[in-house]
Amino acid sequence: MKNILIVLGSPNSPTGELGDLSLERLNCCKQNFKKGDLILCTGGWGKHFNISKYSHASLAKTYLIKKGIPEDVFLQFALSQNTVDDAVKVKEILKTVENCNLTIITSDFHLERVSLIFNEILKDYKKQFIAAKSTMDIDSYNQLVVHEKKAIQSIVKNGLYY
Repeated sequence: MKNILIVLGSPNSPTGELGDLSLERLNCCKQNFKKGDLILCTGGWGKHFNISKYSHASLAKTYLIKKGIPEDVFLQFALSQNTVDDAVKVKEILKTVENCNLTIITSDFHLERVSLIFNEILKDYKKQFIAAKSTMDIDSYNQLVVHEKKAIQSIVKNGLYY
């Protein structure tokens, strides 16, 4: 049974420099990677997270390779624009892989919503979730927690559309 580490995207600069959230998630991926694992990076382009000429997923892959991850363990990119799109595009890619377990890596403040979304869209897969510890200042962190709670309430109230 293959294990696939799925690293969710997050903002990078207009020139393609990975942001702190991205680095935290990617370093978490590196720490959890074991020989035999595959990696699937998510993130395409979008006004709110990446306006560079490079897909976020390609920036993530380049970073992980520089950190010593072999290039041949990477699956096709999920060129997504948001968390629901992550799961939808990942599901399409997973159709090409038999017998796999999923390890989904995101930030600690984002974990509850990611679990809700991925458990719905990828309900036929065995999965675990890993939260990369956020190191931002407490005010910024609390703003993101409030945003996540509102997003979760919206999903619970209105359902998940994909």
